[in-house]
Amino acid sequence: MLAIEYPSVNFKTKQQGNQQLIFDEFRKKWVVLTPEEWVRQHFLYYLVQVKDYPAALIAVEKEIRLGELKKRCDIVVYKGQKPWMIIECKEQDTALNEQVIAQILRYNITLAVEYLVITNGNYSRAFYIANSPATAEIDSLPDWL
Repeated sequence: MLAIEYPSVNFKTKQQGNQQLIFDEFRKKWVVLTPEEWVRQHFLYYLVQVKDYPAALIAVEKEIRLGELKKRCDIVVYKGQKPWMIIECKEQDTALNEQVIAQILRYNITLAVEYLVITNGNYSRAFYIANSPATAEIDSLPDWL
């Protein structure tokens, strides 16, 4: 399990009809503030403000193809031009179980990254998978180099 301490962020929010919106600084647009979006926004700021990952190398809701299917990775971090880490965000009451791990492993068939992360905001798990068919769970995310 990763120990995550989220930074204090003053998010821009607004009400539109019966929906609460949050401004996504990464996508430069207003999005519906769902429970999963709350987790995604907090994790993005953790990556940038705590781990010093460059915002310019982070893609949000990156579309990928799995055969004929189009899917979206919640967060993809790049090292140079190559995908390096996939982060799958779930709402806070979703268990980080084998089904969630299987989902992110499927996404990795296309991207072939070194690191996989799953989070529900309360709990986060990370795996190092480079150069290995097996996944090794790790207890901290790599620092940005």
